[in-house]
Amino acid sequence: MAEQPKKKKIKRGKQKQLNRSMAGNALLFALMIFCGIFMVLPLVMIVNNCLKPLDELYQFPPKIFVRNPTLENFSDLFVLMNDSWVPFSRYILNTIIITVGGMVGHVVLASMAAYPLAKHKFPGKNVLFSMVVLSMMFSWTVTQIPQYLIISWLGINNTYLALVLPAWSFGMGLYLMKQFMEQLPDSLMESARLDGADEMTIFWRIVMPNVKPAWLTLAIFQFQQMWANTGSLFLRDEQLKPLQFALQQITAGGVARAGAAAAVTFIIAAVPITFFIICQKNVLETMTTSGMKD
Repeated sequence: MAEQPKKKKIKRGKQKQLNRSMAGNALLFALMIFCGIFMVLPLVMIVNNCLKPLDELYQFPPKIFVRNPTLENFSDLFVLMNDSWVPFSRYILNTIIITVGGMVGHVVLASMAAYPLAKHKFPGKNVLFSMVVLSMMFSWTVTQIPQYLIISWLGINNTYLALVLPAWSFGMGLYLMKQFMEQLPDSLMESARLDGADEMTIFWRIVMPNVKPAWLTLAIFQFQQMWANTGSLFLRDEQLKPLQFALQQITAGGVARAGAAAAVTFIIAAVPITFFIICQKNVLETMTTSGMKD
């Protein structure tokens, strides 16, 4: 009979185990609860303030929670907006055009510019990317005057493009998309080229679906930036101004408009938060399934 091979003894090293005490877990849990309450408290106050009557808004010491909720603040707001010579719907339409145009255009152009920087080799590639990184060092205040001169030279001042076009050149979006596209394996694009796909097909059907977390995150940032834009620097006609400008004029009305100002604060905060919650869900779901290796 043939001898059976001897079983080799495999020495297993000691596995490192994470040692946590019950007291440590309880302390971390309490710290997370405290941070969560601290972060959500301003939102709770915004919601409660928009439902408070005037006597509760000026109560001292101020109370966080409303005692006699009312919707009069919103009715006062709509009365003020309807009394203006520009319809309230016009402000909403302007805001939708500016926000959606700036957000979608920036995501598309930043992604299309990031793709060759991340996955192609050409002369001056590093210089171009260095210029993009360098542009992120300057705040919008520094480039405000040159930007105004360029917009005036192009002849698009007092138009929607005066706000939409500068949003397309936001350097942070191109940087974010390039860094994320570099994580994609080159073999994925090479396989598509062997199957006869051109570069635009690869970009729209392969690259963009796989970098969905990046452009959704970019869309969140750009939406918040465009939503908060008042257009006061470039827009002169009242019929072109966004909702944010009209709401700020109401908040500057003094004590008599405190209730309407509380409703304005709620509207300004609610729309970006709602958009963030919707996109955040997709970002988290995509991040859990977007890991790729060569």
